[in-house]
Amino acid sequence: DSPTQPPNPNKKMKFVNSALFFLAATTATAFVPAPQVGVRAPAAPSNFELEAKKSIEDLSDDELKGKKVLVRCDVNVPLDGKKITDDTRIRASIPTIEYLKGKGAVVTVCSHLGRPDGPEDKFSLGPAAERMGELLGEDVKLAPDCIGEEVKAMVDGAKEGDVIMLENTRFYKEETKNEESFVEKFAAPFDLFVNDAFGTAHRAHASTEGVTKFLSPAVSGFLLAKELEYLDGAISNGEKPMAAIVGGSKVSSKITVLEALLEKCDKIIIGGGMVFTFLKAKGLNVGTSLVEDDFVDTAKAVMEKAEKLGKTILLPSDIIIADEFSADANIQTVAADAIPDGWMGLDNGPDTTAEQKEFLSDCKTVIMNGPMGVFEIEKFSKGTFGIVDILADLTKENGAITIIGGGDSVAACEQSGRAGEMSHISTGGGASLELMEGKVLPGVAALADK
Repeated sequence: DSPTQPPNPNKKMKFVNSALFFLAATTATAFVPAPQVGVRAPAAPSNFELEAKKSIEDLSDDELKGKKVLVRCDVNVPLDGKKITDDTRIRASIPTIEYLKGKGAVVTVCSHLGRPDGPEDKFSLGPAAERMGELLGEDVKLAPDCIGEEVKAMVDGAKEGDVIMLENTRFYKEETKNEESFVEKFAAPFDLFVNDAFGTAHRAHASTEGVTKFLSPAVSGFLLAKELEYLDGAISNGEKPMAAIVGGSKVSSKITVLEALLEKCDKIIIGGGMVFTFLKAKGLNVGTSLVEDDFVDTAKAVMEKAEKLGKTILLPSDIIIADEFSADANIQTVAADAIPDGWMGLDNGPDTTAEQKEFLSDCKTVIMNGPMGVFEIEKFSKGTFGIVDILADLTKENGAITIIGGGDSVAACEQSGRAGEMSHISTGGGASLELMEGKVLPGVAALADK
C-alpha cells in the first residue's frame, strides 16, 4: 500500500474543475504511431465549482447502524483468466467498507468489470469478491445478479457487518444507459448510497448517478473524497513553484489539459511520443518518430502561449533512438536536433533526465501523468524511471507534494519500487481529464451537499 501525505484536513474541501491536475491514463504504447480517433475538441477550462459534498464521515451512527448501504466501488481489475494480476483497486476500497462494517451497516458492493456484451462468465466479479473477502478476513458473498428477488433476499437476510458483492452491473446494457426502470429495481433493496469510485465518476450510469435519485442520503466514500480533496489541496492552494509532467503519445488528446496546466503551473515537462510533434513544430527533423502533423500548429501555439505567460516548457535535449519499434532494435543516443532519417525516438536520453532534475529541484508541487518513453521495453525505460526517481527524491528530501495520475505513470512507479514515496497516487483516468476540460462529474454532482 502507498502511504500518502494527507492534505490539510482543516481546510474546507472544494472541488474546482479548473484546478484539475492529473491527466487521463495513457496507453502502454505511448510512442507507437496510431490512427487519430476521437480527437477531443479544445474546451476552455471551467471555473465551475462544486461545494463540498457529504462523505460517510458526515453521517451519524444512527444513519448507518442496521442500514442497507449500497457502495459503488471500482473493482474493475485486470484479470488473467480468473486470476487478478493487480488488486490495487480492491485494496483501495477496503477502508470505506471497513468503516461501514464497523458502524453496523449491511454493506453491498457494486461495480462493473470490463465491457461485457450481456452476462459473460469471464467478466464475473467472482474473483473480486474472493479477493475482497481475503482482505477483509471474512466471506464476501457474490450475488447471482445485480437486480431481482434473489438479490433482495440476500440483502434482507444479511446481518449487521456483512458484506455482499453484486454481480457485474454492466451485464445489463441499461446500466450504461442509466434507464430509470432499471435504476429503480437496482436501488430497491437499499436505504442509502455511497460512491467510492472516482474512476467512473465521470459516467452518468445507473450505479454512479441514477441511484442517487432513489437513495438518500447519497455520499462519498473515503477514496472518492481523498481524490477530490487532493484536487483542491494540492492544486488550488498548492505550494509554488508548481510543475506538471505530461507524457503520452498524442498532443490531440492532451491539448486542453496542456492549456489548463499552463495557467496553473510554473513549469511543464513534455515527454513521450508527443515530444516529436513539438520538435517538428520547432522545425527539427524527427525521422520516423510518431508525429501528429495536424497538431504541429497547435504545438507551436502552446509554446507561444507559454512564452506570453512567462511559463517554461522543457523538451528533451537528447533522445534515445531506434531503427525499429522492437526490444531487439539497434539504438543510439543523439541530440534532439540530430535525429537521422529512418530512426525513431523512443525515450529520453541521460542529459535530459539530468536537466529535468535541475528543472524540478525547487518545485513544491509536481503532477505527473504519462511515461517519458516505452518503459515496458528495458532499453527504453531509463527516462521514465529516471523521472520517477526525481519525484520520489523530491518528496523525501524536499517535502514536495507529488501526485501520480493514472495509467502508465502508476505502473511505472510500482515497477520502480518507489510508489510508496509519492504523496498521492490517483485511481482516476478519464474522470480527471473530463474535469480538466471543464465538465462536471455526474457521479460527484449527484451527491448530497454538506
